[in-house]
Amino acid sequence: MISRRDWLRTTALGLGGASLSGWLPRLAAQAAQQQSKAKSCILLWMDGGPPHTDTFDLKPEEPDCGIFKPIDTAVPGIQISELYPQFAKMMKEAAVLRGMSTVENEHLRARVHLRTGYRDGQGGVHYPSIGSVVSRERGDLESPLPNYVAIAQSDRSHGPGYFGAVYQPLFVNDPEKGVENLKTLAPTAQQDRRFGLLDNLEQGFKERYASTIQGDHATVYRRAVGLMRTEKTKAFELDSESARTRDAYGRNKFGQGCLLARRLVEAEVPFVEVSLGGWDTHFENNDAIRKLSAQCDPAMSALVDDLKQRGLLDSTLVVWMGEFGRTPKFKGKGRDHYAKAWSTVLMGAGIKGGQTVGQTDKIGATVVERPISVADFMATICRLMQIDYTKEYDAPGGRPVPLVQKGGRAMPEILR
Repeated sequence: MISRRDWLRTTALGLGGASLSGWLPRLAAQAAQQQSKAKSCILLWMDGGPPHTDTFDLKPEEPDCGIFKPIDTAVPGIQISELYPQFAKMMKEAAVLRGMSTVENEHLRARVHLRTGYRDGQGGVHYPSIGSVVSRERGDLESPLPNYVAIAQSDRSHGPGYFGAVYQPLFVNDPEKGVENLKTLAPTAQQDRRFGLLDNLEQGFKERYASTIQGDHATVYRRAVGLMRTEKTKAFELDSESARTRDAYGRNKFGQGCLLARRLVEAEVPFVEVSLGGWDTHFENNDAIRKLSAQCDPAMSALVDDLKQRGLLDSTLVVWMGEFGRTPKFKGKGRDHYAKAWSTVLMGAGIKGGQTVGQTDKIGATVVERPISVADFMATICRLMQIDYTKEYDAPGGRPVPLVQKGGRAMPEILR
């Protein structure tokens, strides 16, 4: 923060236009970052790659691009798929990024690329996922709750990379069951003795074999014990929600995962990821998209509405995306992988909602207006989360690595 006194001192010293030009970008960057109030991020991960021409970028004038009809939304002039009638009512809260244009068409490599901002194996470095970045930059290692929770994951290709195990996610396989084998334990003399013995063993090992891995293990262990001893574990208990609320989200793993995400955000967990798999629609695309959208639409809509009603939407960034899109035209009855042009959605966090950013051609095959790279996308998420995306970390070997690949810029269309 540049104080008024610093500003006056700088101008009073008569540093002139050359120096002033160096201050202005810094002032502008700080002002933009201060406008965001986001404290938490919920990533709705559509594993397999959702087709943009069946969801948020329909091409009704081209019959070969899909059978689903466009419907109006709450924003005049913006239409989305008929499969998302509830979300259509939420369009004022959302920005649909129709200009996504990336380079990876293989699932694992694309998952890494979209979650880290870097291509798999680039520079021989294992990069941290955006969840681990938010965990490190916005989380609290002293919190009894984890800073990064991943729910109903069909893949585990993401993680802390060179950040280490301290910033890995807590995986929750089934939101209905919460964290299995976890019971809140009231401290007892016997427990204290056992934990004390383990602490002594950890300390002895550390003194003899000092290593980063040992330090990470000790931290993870302490946090696990803290989680077992806090009443905040009730955030994982969905039974306390009304039947009406649970029905609104959908009685399926994704719907209940979104409800759990809202509860964790209320408990100040900074990053939660909820996965919905099955979007790899090489065969029978239309039937699969109907079934997946029937889960996605009510859950995503209930989440956004619930956050808004509870006064949490401005402080929560909600991201809907997969690792790429799918071919605009069919291959038989299915769609293949497609990264050249596709869509993602941003909601909450005080963004400029009620808009689309970017445009594809008449069949959705090429971005013809405002292409969005992975670096730009990641920079925008970081800016909205009040994280300096130009910051550098030390990777193994002491090599400085920027959080977002150089050249990435936060999208001004999104920022207020």
